[in-house]
Amino acid sequence: MSSEPKYSTTVNIGIVGAGLMGQLAHAANYAAIDGCRIAAIAEHKPERRRLVAERYGIPRTYSSHEELLDDAEVEAVAVATSRAKIGPIALDCLNAGKHIITEKPMAATVEQAKTLVKAACDQRVCYAIGYMKRHDEGVQTAKKIVDELLQTEELGEVTFARSHCFTGDFYCNIDDQIITGEKTSVSSPEWPIAPDWMPNKYQQKYAKFLNVYCHNINLLRYLLNATPSVKFVEFQQSNGQVAILDFGRYTAVLEAGNLTYRGWDEVTEIYFTHGRLRIEHPPGMLRNVPAKVELYKGKDAMHEVYTPLCGWTWAFRRQAEAFVRDIREGREPIASGADALEDMRLVEEMWRQQISKD
Repeated sequence: MSSEPKYSTTVNIGIVGAGLMGQLAHAANYAAIDGCRIAAIAEHKPERRRLVAERYGIPRTYSSHEELLDDAEVEAVAVATSRAKIGPIALDCLNAGKHIITEKPMAATVEQAKTLVKAACDQRVCYAIGYMKRHDEGVQTAKKIVDELLQTEELGEVTFARSHCFTGDFYCNIDDQIITGEKTSVSSPEWPIAPDWMPNKYQQKYAKFLNVYCHNINLLRYLLNATPSVKFVEFQQSNGQVAILDFGRYTAVLEAGNLTYRGWDEVTEIYFTHGRLRIEHPPGMLRNVPAKVELYKGKDAMHEVYTPLCGWTWAFRRQAEAFVRDIREGREPIASGADALEDMRLVEEMWRQQISKD
């Protein structure tokens, strides 16, 4: 990124996609941030486009992202479209020299992701991926604790880590979405949903796994400051999958699945010789409820539980605020495209191993 970023005092954002995530995870948050203005929105459906623009005070609307990119006032773009469309839209935004944040996953394959990262580097722009869980206040608190424990070795070495995510109700009956019931026949470019080496029968399963559990892989890497290798996978049953990851001096396990559940069952745990850090993650669309953090210390005769108190904050709002700050200050995002490339490599390797077993 350039050390002298070119932007005005107010960062002008363009939104591409006015579905549920485009409206409630992105437009609603950027519209509420000081020093940020939504200058334009692109959406294929004309009535929904009009109503969303009216709700959030967006002055200009476009039927395609190409039209939005021609708007010289738009400095940065938030992309919230269907997964297969994110990659080609992101590439167009990057090649147009716009700062960009997209929903995760950044793409469907390592090669696609490399193309996007190269474009961001060539254009020297801010390229962020929507791993909003990194921005969760509870996760940020846990990250500070882990970093301090790794430095001081107060609780000894890390001995094991666990990421458990059995999905439930992500949306939490969230309201305020504008739904018009419009149909659209507009087509736009899509990239393949899986690597070209993957047999067809695995591709939908791969895409589903990548879409949901890339979050958990990304969080483990972020909290532990390292990228593991893949030691073992068992992905035959989509409602109960296991991956064992090798971090060198310790092992981590990823437990992935789903069940019919009105709550959300997601936990990250990091074990030390003399203690354990536990993070209970909220469902993504539950506003103003951060992750719960608990640190157990069991060294010598002292046994105590520390539960730091976070404010009533929402990861999506904090993510939007961070994106605006990163643009204004010329900083690398904590969930950058270059960093997220490692998640893509790990997921592809997991599925290579599963396919080789079958």
